[in-house]
Amino acid sequence: MLRSKRFGALLPEFRVGVRISVDVGMARVGVAKCDSAGILATPIATLARGKNDLGQVAQWVREFSAIEVIVGLPLNMDGSEGKSAKECRRWARRLAKRVDVPIRMFDERMSTVTAHRQLHEAGRAEISHRAVVDQAAAVVILESALQFEKNTGREPGELIERTPHV
Repeated sequence: MLRSKRFGALLPEFRVGVRISVDVGMARVGVAKCDSAGILATPIATLARGKNDLGQVAQWVREFSAIEVIVGLPLNMDGSEGKSAKECRRWARRLAKRVDVPIRMFDERMSTVTAHRQLHEAGRAEISHRAVVDQAAAVVILESALQFEKNTGREPGELIERTPHV
């Protein structure tokens, strides 16, 4: 815990460093990153699933010197894991073999719904959402993970066990 210079209150510690977040879908993968202070999350790209998506994300991890990757975990509303959550876990485990930073699964219930709403509120036509909604969902996931860490001082989500590079 840190003490606020201005108010004297105890504040949770926050790790400095770029984070990358990923919204893994069946057809596309949305990717976002934040600045090292964890203030601004910005979209990077939407990748076709299986078209070197893992390699591209691994490249960005190295390029941006990311300290971790947050992968959205699409839990059911009751908190259980369905087919999509299991597939996201498989994708995250495969990424963990390619990078030397922690991979964390973070609850992303409603991130795509929130992303669609934000795009609509920004005046973007529904028809054009498909091209960017996965990126916007990755931003929502990252903002939620950052807020969790800032509020609690704990690393967000569930750590995926790393396996050696293959």
